Amino acid sequence: MRKLLAFASFCIAAIFFSADETTAQTTVHHVKPGETLWTIAKNYNVSLLELQRINHKQTDVLFVGETLRIPQPISQADKDLLARLVHAEAKGEPYAGKVAVATVVLNRVDHPNFPNTIREVIYDRSGGYYAFTPVQNGEINKPADREAYRAVEEAIAFRGLGRGSLYFYNPKTAKSEWIRSRQVTVVIGNHVFAK
Repeated sequence: MRKLLAFASFCIAAIFFSADETTAQTTVHHVKPGETLWTIAKNYNVSLLELQRINHKQTDVLFVGETLRIPQPISQADKDLLARLVHAEAKGEPYAGKVAVATVVLNRVDHPNFPNTIREVIYDRSGGYYAFTPVQNGEINKPADREAYRAVEEAIAFRGLGRGSLYFYNPKTAKSEWIRSRQVTVVIGNHVFAK
């Protein structure tokens, strides 16, 4: 009987310990006056959709003092890498085009046919070629400007809300007939975005 009681006590302690450990690892936010889901997502560098999903929010209604769980944010290293790609790929393009380039990378991370991290998506190779020209020619190693960082932040906040673009190309320079056969989602500046 003593062994059974000791075992039951151990199980109960393990349940409480793991619950406390999970709580310690989860970031929580207490809603302040004037905050919206969008501002909270942006402040924590997380997806608005993911913030809604993990908090079971069907609407945008928030209450002051309400506690929200915050999803795991994208690391600064990944944001830096993504901003450098955006800067290299969309230099001279409209701001919306820069956001769309960052969105393509995030969409690929979320898509089952592509790698699961920003770094792996950016450095992905197929048939001996990198997916993104700036990786091939070294432009990815140059610093990004502020606008590229801003575009990355916006793409992260709106992650999952776009048109599902997985590719982009410049129709004046693209040689692949395959890329031209993809369904066009939007045209911004000199880039065609497709899925």
